Amino acid sequence: MDLVPHPESPRSDNSGGGGSASGAGALSPAAASSGGGMALSPASPSRYESQKRRDWNTFGQYLRNHRPPLSLARCSGAHVLEFLRYLDQFGKTKVHTPACPFFGHPNPPAPCPCPLRQAWGSLDALVGRLRAAYEENGGRPENNPFGARAVRLYLREVRDHQSRARGVSYEKKKRKKAPAHPVPAAVISSSHDGNGHSHHYGEHHHQLPPPPPPPPGAAA
Repeated sequence: MDLVPHPESPRSDNSGGGGSASGAGALSPAAASSGGGMALSPASPSRYESQKRRDWNTFGQYLRNHRPPLSLARCSGAHVLEFLRYLDQFGKTKVHTPACPFFGHPNPPAPCPCPLRQAWGSLDALVGRLRAAYEENGGRPENNPFGARAVRLYLREVRDHQSRARGVSYEKKKRKKAPAHPVPAAVISSSHDGNGHSHHYGEHHHQLPPPPPPPPGAAA
């Protein structure tokens, strides 16, 4: 994903007064392997969760570096658009200008001076992760700036523009519906009784009509 390199989160320095691993609080390899009364270490976060945390830290760093500094409570959809445009300088996707001879060419045969931008797919995925992270960090869904209408319109414009400039279609492929199976003719049948009435038997009827009684005088 071609996003800005994420700043390293501050790490606490536990060198002062913490003692070495061989101190009284350290476990021997045998004790660690025995697992007697020790809780297992939590599973490592998924790739999605790790990326979401890095994106959230990057956005927080952007707010702190904003002039003037911006708090999360005051963040709006307009500030999200500023952030997305700021990320364009770190993009790696060539987006041709209308004057470029390769405009609309999916595979340009030669280099051109057109600018590099963040790909629409990267921005769309980024906004989705930040929208989830905002609510996970205490934000109210109705105040989520990443779900603002202006952000949705911006992403749509970027998609349409890059689709034309790069000659790439972003339309989702529609799944083909399975053809409906016709009901067998044997299932839907009709019979007529001696009075001229018609009886229809659909799928919900599993029993056929009883056979007519034998005529009088027939051999047993």
